[in-house]
Amino acid sequence: MNRLADARRVPTARGASAIWPRSLISASTRFLVALGIDYNIFLMTRVREEAHKRDTRHGAITGLAATGGVITSAGFVLAGTFAVLASLESTITTEIGFAVAFGILLDTIVVRSVLVTALNLDVGRWMWWPSRLTHAPDPAPAQLSHERAGALAAAAPAPKVGAGRPPER
Repeated sequence: MNRLADARRVPTARGASAIWPRSLISASTRFLVALGIDYNIFLMTRVREEAHKRDTRHGAITGLAATGGVITSAGFVLAGTFAVLASLESTITTEIGFAVAFGILLDTIVVRSVLVTALNLDVGRWMWWPSRLTHAPDPAPAQLSHERAGALAAAAPAPKVGAGRPPER
């Protein structure tokens, strides 16, 4: 047999070997791609809404902050659901369940949270190339740092007056 056929051979519980059906691999791959597209539509719709209000950089950060928790929670629930397949006795369902659960976690945590947001921040306004958002100028770096400083100051709690001192009489 050639190496490709040997690579697809999977030992079963009884010691015999079975060849993975291509349909199972194809179905799990299609499921992961469809799930990734759904999460990406959810994230990028929010990023686009925020980019219309200000700019793409602000939209990427705000969009991830608004949808990140929902995407991560849904990914964990779905990964847990497919991880249950890994507890079954059938070798094929165990391996497919583990592969899909691992793929969902990888897509949820690394791809959506890190890579898509980093691509938005790096590409900037050109992320929306054939639309009107491309024509909106990117803010200058000095303006961005000034806005960040203002946002941090607004988010910091105000110190309590007289904290740590006994009340005066």
